[in-house]
Parts: sequence; structure tokens; C-alpha cells
Amino acid sequence: MSRRTRRTLWIVAALLLLVAVAVFLRAKAPPEAARLLPECDGMVYIDLRPIHALVHKELKPPAHSPEYQQFLDAIGIDPERDLDQAAIALHRMNDPNGPNGPVAYSMVLVGKITGQRLNAWLDAHAEARESYAGHTVYSIPSEGRTVRVAQIGYDTIAASNYPTPEKIHSIIDRHRTAAWPLSGSTLLERHYHDVPLLSLAWGMGQIGLPFSESGAIHLFGFALPLQPDSTFVASLTPALPLPDSSGPLRLRVEEFAPSEPAAASQAAALTTLVTLARGFTQPLGQNTANNSLKGLLQTARVTQHRDRVVVTATLPGDFFAGL
Repeated sequence: MSRRTRRTLWIVAALLLLVAVAVFLRAKAPPEAARLLPECDGMVYIDLRPIHALVHKELKPPAHSPEYQQFLDAIGIDPERDLDQAAIALHRMNDPNGPNGPVAYSMVLVGKITGQRLNAWLDAHAEARESYAGHTVYSIPSEGRTVRVAQIGYDTIAASNYPTPEKIHSIIDRHRTAAWPLSGSTLLERHYHDVPLLSLAWGMGQIGLPFSESGAIHLFGFALPLQPDSTFVASLTPALPLPDSSGPLRLRVEEFAPSEPAAASQAAALTTLVTLARGFTQPLGQNTANNSLKGLLQTARVTQHRDRVVVTATLPGDFFAGL
């Protein structure tokens, strides 16, 4: 074999190795929509594509308010049908009683949700416009806040109601480097490896923020013995083998406690709360929402692993259809 042939083979082998590494990193990387989110206190991601496939036949058109239906007709988009992915960042406000409330949001939405009709609506309702990095950022007044919206891709929209434009600017900046699979926020870098494979939806960070009231986290009407600023990784994954439209879904919530004794105390308190909640919900009538809640509580299990508290439960496959 000639030297030139050997050199060619080495070059081809090196290229194949680079491609293999790129494919591996891409497969292990967080979804692009989540990588675009700015620095935040918590984030939630949901992939609606498999959910559409699993429960599409069971979904019924939801009832919309007249104002919302008028908005949908104007932009020509049906979020229940056209939205494929949603990534939402949560930003804690320094003054929870201030004009911006306790939490601000930034989000990246992916799907068949862009178009001339949406741009026309944004242009007609914007109180201000900004050109940033080749994108038009529309400022839309909404419930005392300003929501900034920008189309950053042919199928991607970014929005944020953070008081200043820095968060949506960050999303646009990240979009320019989104091809690099290891990009993303500090929170994503620290905890994405804790998200189970094939999760349809997951959240991480201080995800108790939207559910916190008076210093406590409330869920399904129950006050949880957890601090609102506790760090969690929560996920919803199809139970294997992959389900059909009626297959179960596995819920997993992991809390990172400050110490092992704290984790033991949290686990004991949560176990007691689950037991009490089972009794409280038994008299509830039979409907999709109540049955899902009862099923979740009956299958809920609380365990402790050193400084981590893990709660697992099973949801019926028609959970999303009920929502």
C-alpha cells in the first residue's frame, strides 16, 4: 500500500471518527429548544410530538374563550394541533409582590406556528419594535406586563415577559450557536444528565416556583413539606415497552437536599403526606381528573438515596387526553 493511499485512509478514518463523535454528542445533547433558553432559576420542557401520536384520536377540541378564539382565528394557528415542542424558563423576581409578580417566563416554541398572519398580528398589536441581531423583537402589552416576541427560525418563536430585553436577546444569541450540542444554560449543563432517557416532559431547577404560595409549594391542593427554592429534576417517561394510547407513564421527581439528615426528614414527611392524600381523595367522584389523581397517589413511592429524595408514581396513558 502506497504512502498516499495510507494517508487517504487515515483522513477518511479521522473524518468518520469526527462524524461518529458529532452524532454521539448530538444524541446525548438536550433538545435545541431547551438549549436556547437563557440563564434561569428553573426550566420545563415538553415534547408534544409523541403525545400527539399517542392520544391524537382521543383528543377533543377544547372550549376556548371568545377572545382567545378570536386571537387564534387571526393568527391562523391552533396550538393544540400545531405546537410540537415547548421549553419554558422561570425567572425569580426580587420583589414577589411587585408589578411583575413572583416569576417571569421566557419560552421557545417549535412547530407549525409561524407565518405571515402571525407577523401581521404582532405588527398590528406591538407598542414598540426593536431590531436585534437581524431579528425583529415585538413588544406586546399583556396584563400589565410587556411580552417580547421574536421569530428566530422558520418554525421557532421566542417570547419573554422578563422586565428587560436581556432574556430574549440571550435566546437570539444562543440560536446562532445552537448547532453546538453542548451549548446551553448553567442549569441545563448541571442537571440534564439526571433526566431519564425518552422523557416526554421534564423540569429542573427551582420548579416549585409557579406552585409556591406563602412560602410553601402547593400541588393538587396539598401543601408539600418542601422549600420553594429547592432544586428538583422531574420527568414523565413512557413505561417500557413503549405504550399505545392507553399505556402508562412513569413520573419521577428527584429533590436535591442540603444534607442526608435533611433528605431523611423530607422523605418521612412526604411519605406521611402521600398516605394522608390517599385517604382524602378516596371519596372523590369518578372522572378523568380524579381517577388520574387517585392512580398517581396509589402508585406513589418515596425513597431516599443519601442526600436525594426520589418520588415515583404511575399515570394512565390517557392523562394527556384528559388535560
